[in-house]
Amino acid sequence: MTRAHLTLAALVVLAAGCAASAAAQDYDFFYLVLQWPGSYCDTKQSCCYPRSGKPAADFGIHGLWPNRDDGSYPQNCNPSNAFDPSKVSDLLSSLRTSWPTLACPTSDGLKFWAHEWEKHGTCAQNLFNEHGYFQTALRLRAQLRVLDALAAAGISPDGGYYTQAAIKGAIQEGTGYAPFVDCNRDESGNTQLYQLYFCVAADASGFVECPVSPGGRPCGNRVEFPAF
Repeated sequence: MTRAHLTLAALVVLAAGCAASAAAQDYDFFYLVLQWPGSYCDTKQSCCYPRSGKPAADFGIHGLWPNRDDGSYPQNCNPSNAFDPSKVSDLLSSLRTSWPTLACPTSDGLKFWAHEWEKHGTCAQNLFNEHGYFQTALRLRAQLRVLDALAAAGISPDGGYYTQAAIKGAIQEGTGYAPFVDCNRDESGNTQLYQLYFCVAADASGFVECPVSPGGRPCGNRVEFPAF
């Protein structure tokens, strides 16, 4: 083989390597999405407690979602890598506590966690295996202590109403980061605190300022924080 052919072959290999590397991380950051169970349940569709019982009155994880700076996101990146409960057997107790399912009919949570791993987690396999994905989400949630941050500002889940600015300000004061606030509506049509979007660095090392808004439903300035 001539030197020219060797050079061309090297370039082909390099290009293939670069393409593989680019494909390995098709996202710029993560959203860690936390959900208030009282607002999930206080809707026309209501909710069902998991088989493990009523979850604690605290913000639970909805998901850890790879996202791009332009607002788009990858999904369902490796259909062959299905969720395997045996790989997170040591985390199941923590998942039931901190990542509970409230969907009906009542379940054990496995279908919910499978959905999150297969739709979102498989798109960050350059960083996580299945166990690492769930373990990282649990670790990040534990660092925030959102309910404590709100309580320190006199904001509690007692059915009272607060401004969105007060909610975001209290969380920023307590955690160091202001989340995007997503609201839904209760059976009477009142706006209520539903989900919080925090942004996480692409290497999942910690929280960062969000580069783009996730959108979501507007909250207005009269936001209910329902009991659970």
